[in-house]
Amino acid sequence: MPELKAVAFDVVETLMSLAEVPGRLAERGYPAGLFDAWFNRAVRDGMALAAAGGYRDFDEICAAALRDITGEEVEKATIDHVLGGWDRFPAHDDVLPALEDLRAAGVRVIGLTTGSARTISGFFAHNGLSEHVETVLSCADVGVWKPAPGAYRYATTWLDLPPHQVALVAAHAWDCHGAKRAGLRTGWVSRLEGRYNPTFDPADVAADDLPAVVRGLLGSPV
Repeated sequence: MPELKAVAFDVVETLMSLAEVPGRLAERGYPAGLFDAWFNRAVRDGMALAAAGGYRDFDEICAAALRDITGEEVEKATIDHVLGGWDRFPAHDDVLPALEDLRAAGVRVIGLTTGSARTISGFFAHNGLSEHVETVLSCADVGVWKPAPGAYRYATTWLDLPPHQVALVAAHAWDCHGAKRAGLRTGWVSRLEGRYNPTFDPADVAADDLPAVVRGLLGSPV
């Protein structure tokens, strides 16, 4: 197996906790339990646009999905409240040790997000992680959401590395599937989905926490 040179991390849910978002919905008069249906709808719509050759940015898709789920016109103040401040959300506890392990191994690290590069860069800075991350790439730069191949090719082109020397790490099986189809290695952390969806190509490494995923990608026992 060729040496691993870089890891691209999905950020939202993989590195970033969204535990505050249900409460934000409740603060605007919506059930906190609406979160899963709303966010899953937004992700679905972003991927549907990508499959059909279209693109809208993260905030626009999330706003439209919230209107669809509630069945009513949602005030802009509500959209701003629910989608604001994501750059200050906490990182999961296992993120820093995983990044430290990659840095010690001399492996480059970038973020690859469907969201705003500025917001995600702020998230890394807020959580004291910026020194471990070379840059944040947004799907907005190429106008296509993951898991379309162009999103992953953007990362490997920016890194100036062949896909087989880059790994995508995510908490979403569909994201790992897309990256693998684009020629990248893949690492899946189980924190979100619990079990890997067998309808997707299996990840090269699957584990319950990020340090274990990193160890597997580096060739050490998980």
